[in-house]
Amino acid sequence: MSHDDLMLVLALVRGGTLARAAVLLQVDVTTVFRGIRRLEQGLGSSLFEKGRSGYLPGQMALRLAEQAERAEQALAAAQLAVLQEGDVVSGTVRLTCTDTVLHGLLQAALARFMPKYPALRLELIASNDFANLSRHEADVALRLTRTPPEHLVGRCLGEVPYQLCGHADYLRAQGDRPWSEMDWIAPDDFLPDHASVRWRRQHYPGVEPRFHCNSLLSAASLARAGLGLTVLPDFLIVQDLQALTPPLPGCTTQLWLLTRPDCRALRSVSVLMEALAGHMELLVPS
Repeated sequence: MSHDDLMLVLALVRGGTLARAAVLLQVDVTTVFRGIRRLEQGLGSSLFEKGRSGYLPGQMALRLAEQAERAEQALAAAQLAVLQEGDVVSGTVRLTCTDTVLHGLLQAALARFMPKYPALRLELIASNDFANLSRHEADVALRLTRTPPEHLVGRCLGEVPYQLCGHADYLRAQGDRPWSEMDWIAPDDFLPDHASVRWRRQHYPGVEPRFHCNSLLSAASLARAGLGLTVLPDFLIVQDLQALTPPLPGCTTQLWLLTRPDCRALRSVSVLMEALAGHMELLVPS
């Protein structure tokens, strides 16, 4: 199977009809039809099913299209390397972090440095699970923790304090009511031993949160909607959220940038990690 054959399958998968595939390939419809027939005869099986709305790809066509996209990306990277005299970072890096870190820190950093690496691709996995690096499901992890797994390597990017906060409008509406009588927003059982939960139970044992969320990002959204008080990392205390306390004792954590030992020699991984470390400007370097 030639490169042109792969591009033919990819065009029909993307276009869905012979006419659109012909436009993508800049050939006539007959050429596309005959090419697909020739491939199917050579393989001894159908690649597409003709439907009322066009050509529906089968599993084999989808696998070939995936390989064609990889070839397309490799060719684009090679062309870019020629234009940049060989100095290009390419490939796909799988990065895992929590949704809190993704929306609160990572996306702003990516917007700053990713345009410099047009051939670098990221697969972002929002997860609380460290083990996915061990199972080779990700290459890089950005995690809030004080105890990074010993089998991973990396660096601490800084300290992350937590504070009690609420929306300015909500606080004004509450007047002089004590915090213990206000509505609280807290993590649910997904973080039963979170330091902020322990702090609340120690200092406000009589408080029963009115809202429980399965992520700190959700808790921040409810607080910004004026629904109550919550404890958040300082980088989420934005958009009219007002910190009510200094950093809470025992709640400060760290932001770690981690990878597997077998990945750190890869140029795409090393460049990504250096760029991330250099753009986390909201945190004080450790």
